[in-house]
Amino acid sequence: MTDYRIKGETGEWEVVVGLEVHAQVTSNAKLFSGAATAFGAEPNTQVSLVDAAMPGMLPVPNRECIRQAVRTGMAIEAQINKWSRFDRKNYFYADLPQGYQISQLYHPIVGEGAITISLDDRNPDAATKRIGVERIHVEQDAGKLMHDQHPTRSYVDLNRSGVALMEIVSKPDMASPQEAGAYLSKLRSILRYVGSCDGNMDQGSMRADVNVSVRKVGDTNLGTRTETKNVNSVRFVMAVVEQEARRQIDVLESGGRIVQETRLYDPDRNETRSMRSKEDAHDYRYFPDPDLLPLVLEDDFLADCRASLPELPDAKRKRYEALGITPYAAAVLTAEVEAARWFDALLDAGAPPVAAANWVTSELFGALNRLGRDIASSPVSPEQAAELLTLIGDGTLSNTLAKQVFDVMLETGQAAGVIVEERGLKQTSDTDAIEKVIADVIAANPSQLEQYRGGKEALFGFFVGQTMKAMAGKANPIVVNKLLKAALG
Repeated sequence: MTDYRIKGETGEWEVVVGLEVHAQVTSNAKLFSGAATAFGAEPNTQVSLVDAAMPGMLPVPNRECIRQAVRTGMAIEAQINKWSRFDRKNYFYADLPQGYQISQLYHPIVGEGAITISLDDRNPDAATKRIGVERIHVEQDAGKLMHDQHPTRSYVDLNRSGVALMEIVSKPDMASPQEAGAYLSKLRSILRYVGSCDGNMDQGSMRADVNVSVRKVGDTNLGTRTETKNVNSVRFVMAVVEQEARRQIDVLESGGRIVQETRLYDPDRNETRSMRSKEDAHDYRYFPDPDLLPLVLEDDFLADCRASLPELPDAKRKRYEALGITPYAAAVLTAEVEAARWFDALLDAGAPPVAAANWVTSELFGALNRLGRDIASSPVSPEQAAELLTLIGDGTLSNTLAKQVFDVMLETGQAAGVIVEERGLKQTSDTDAIEKVIADVIAANPSQLEQYRGGKEALFGFFVGQTMKAMAGKANPIVVNKLLKAALG
């Protein structure tokens, strides 16, 4: 899809990228306990005896977490495995009370699927690429070490211990920073549409491990990869791919070799640095968890999961395009689920699709950007916006007046119709009144009139502007243009 090449001293190189995305499952309780999962709670206030690994405490799978993982797999057209199993991944760390993590190495709940990405918002179907998803498995999160509470001590917060994660493992199908960014953005969008993860990367509920290797252009063998852990933004993922690829090329071209290792990304320095050597599966001594029976999914459960899926981004975009909306506007409107829901409510309120799409992507998004607000907290509701668009469509408001009305709506929350009546902002098509103003404008600008009649036709816009200014923007522009042409000869 992209022709991303890095020129080195010994020739051109290409990059191979795979992502392992950890997405926190939307659930009020943890994967194997009833402890809460709310973000921002005081340390160690959401910890059950199971989470703390007290002796004799047995895990019980949370049905909602399993349901959300299955729905996610269905959303990317993946194979759903009716039989899956939990394994113990054994390692010691201070934030892992059990001394092992419950995961799914050998028999994951979701098998192979794919996500289609595009790098061209202007024409989303022009250049697409399917990125393979190898698996989705369910596992429990670890706790968090806190190093900034005391000058000589570290503390452990177990609130996240046992929180349900989906690990979504891509195939090494991405070949540029842009493709990696597009994949992560599309995956995040799908998760938020499905409702299986809130996608708030800044809060840690979605983060990516970035696997990068390089090889000479034309080489079909994969190089040794490194894994950069816990990258928490799309922009940082793209930066990791670029910086790590260039670092590996420098190492190889200077006669060194790439070590399979885990690395961390430092956004302040825009560089990766070594953390530890990369372990293989056998280092963790995986074995089936003896406290948990295999998961067996029934047909009725799977049917309910599929029936609960919403209209997904690609299908919604196609629907918008069928209404006459441009591919670019449709892509913008469907990129985030909140925007799509707001726009659907606007259409349900009777707004004409094309005019509504143009207004939302320009006027509304521009205003929200200036206010520093997202569409979910818009001061103007879809129903209020539909009324404004109706007033524009029936000629009550010109575009200029509509902007004035919209500014007042943003400030006061009043309905458009109320503002028009209270402030006398209705557009006029009164030809007598407009003709009188035109006559005054022409009389006040003899020099421009002479130039216009001498062939400088661009001055027509000057006369339109002066007329609209004299009428405080309330004149119907179509009528103004028609009467001005006649008056100017």
